[in-house]
Amino acid sequence: MRMFKYRLYPTKVEEAKLEYHLEICRQTYNNLLGLCKDSYRESGQTLRQFILQNKIPILKKLNPCLGEVYSQVLQNVSKRIADAYTVFFSRKKLGLRSGLPRFKKARKYNSLTYPQSGFSIKEDRLQLSKIGSIKIRLHRTIQGKVKNVTVKRSLSGKWFAFFASEIEAKLVEHPVKAVGIDVGLEKFAALSDGVVIENPRYYRKEESKLGKIQRSLSRKKRGSQNKQKARIKVARLHEKIENRRIDFLHKASRTIAKTYRTIYIEDLRIGNMIRNRHLSKSISDAGWGIFLKLLSAKSSDSGGRVVPVDPKHTSQRCSACGTIVKKALSERMHICPECGLTLDRDLNASKNILKVGLERAELTPVETEGSTPHIERQLSVVEAGSPHDLSVGSSQDYRKKGG
Repeated sequence: MRMFKYRLYPTKVEEAKLEYHLEICRQTYNNLLGLCKDSYRESGQTLRQFILQNKIPILKKLNPCLGEVYSQVLQNVSKRIADAYTVFFSRKKLGLRSGLPRFKKARKYNSLTYPQSGFSIKEDRLQLSKIGSIKIRLHRTIQGKVKNVTVKRSLSGKWFAFFASEIEAKLVEHPVKAVGIDVGLEKFAALSDGVVIENPRYYRKEESKLGKIQRSLSRKKRGSQNKQKARIKVARLHEKIENRRIDFLHKASRTIAKTYRTIYIEDLRIGNMIRNRHLSKSISDAGWGIFLKLLSAKSSDSGGRVVPVDPKHTSQRCSACGTIVKKALSERMHICPECGLTLDRDLNASKNILKVGLERAELTPVETEGSTPHIERQLSVVEAGSPHDLSVGSSQDYRKKGG
């Protein structure tokens, strides 16, 4: 399954219709969720999806406005509630933090899903049942067979269409058999073959500007038009930062997945790491969690795999002789007193990750042989000077820069 995202440009009339349909779906969601909460409170069990769907005709009799929304869009509301309870019970069973689904406040229900039908594309228009024909910017061709469409309103007030499409996976010939990757904050990632991906720090670069407009927002009178305008400014800057980060992570993960067949990476507990108030902002800015998900999905699509490795002592152990060399987090170079190996701390960790991964998989060193003559050119997927530039270089280049 592949998701294709496109920008929508509704007129004021069409936008009003979309807002109206969102509000009706929100009310339906809250009504059905109320029934689920009553059932769970009385019997300890919630209502199944098909039972919730059977409640919709009853709600239509009580509120005829529900008939103005496409029937399958309303049915999808019941699916969302059922899925939310499924996640709740799954996390509760595993002993993880979990919370019951909550009622949606005004403007907190932001999307409509057409699960099977009721939509079509004609030239540059997206036809939605009971809403109308909306202008869409098809900047690329939709591949495969479209299964469903979701129309979403962003916090900045923009509208987007998401097409979930089923396509055939394309296996690729990987130039390199295996690699170890160490993610970090000083450098985004260090690969065991010497490739370094610099950390772009998109949030940090915009932090000063973001603080300025957030302070302006806090001074506006609650409920005024000026406060709404200021809120949109903040949302648009957050959206800009997120778009840059996601673009960077997509490009980096795609190139790595196409280059290496088996990818060994640290099995990090990111949720625990962000509890550190000194590092939480930088860790969230790096987007490790999203990177790992994208890397795993893209590697699987191309016929490769991502293997998590225990991160214990990967930064402290010498990759040449195995000696444990204690280092503070501020020490960026690994200097082994036993064998004299001197190299970048993150590169040493990535070599240890690869070694541990191969030992666990019972592979021989011969299977890891392979050259990466084009990896630096491939990772630099955008023009120099672009904010999306990955700034890749070897570990020797990094030391010359004084890193």
